[in-house]
Amino acid sequence: MREVRLIQIEEDIQADNRLEAEKVRRRLEEAGTFMLNLMSSPGSGKTSLILKTIEAVQSMRTPAIGMAVIEADMDSQVDAETILDAGVPAVQLRTGGFCHVDSYMVAKTLPSLDLEPIDLLILENVGNLICPAQSDTGANSNVMILSVPEGDDKPLKYPLMFRECEALVVNKSDYLQMGDFDMDSLRRRAKKLNPEIEIFEVSCKTGAGVQQWAEWLLRKIGR
Repeated sequence: MREVRLIQIEEDIQADNRLEAEKVRRRLEEAGTFMLNLMSSPGSGKTSLILKTIEAVQSMRTPAIGMAVIEADMDSQVDAETILDAGVPAVQLRTGGFCHVDSYMVAKTLPSLDLEPIDLLILENVGNLICPAQSDTGANSNVMILSVPEGDDKPLKYPLMFRECEALVVNKSDYLQMGDFDMDSLRRRAKKLNPEIEIFEVSCKTGAGVQQWAEWLLRKIGR
């Protein structure tokens, strides 16, 4: 009987990606840049949170820290234009149909940025709660956003995302009184998957909770 040769494509791809991710982290470390990988489903408020974070962080530090954003999307540049309008450098990364960003994509993007003055680089990943959690981008920290209208059951449906993130930002908290979202249930489910995860209740509309989130982020980057 002939032996079938099995080739583990996914394992090989992930191993190569992890090696490239380490190169990205070394490049960022050399420049003194901290990269945050921000993930969520579409419409949860990634760009809104980035804008509020820019505003909060800059108001809390004098002199202002250097910031930049990598906006990843399958085929659009509207978010990058929004960030540029806020006075922060931004690069649009078109993934060409891929549903996530990997370390090779980030490596190709970094030469477009002058990293030396950038203390905080935010990667707005593609809107998706599955693929981005599986791919190391080279970021120093992974954070996810869950908006209240999405429901409190997402840890049950997308456990890997919650396991891979250091922090969970629950956005659109101003909707809490309008539906049946159970914050206590969400906390229990998230903490069961990841006991160390930090959870922030935020409303980008009202500004509630943004300062607490920004303070945590500044501690992470050592500022």
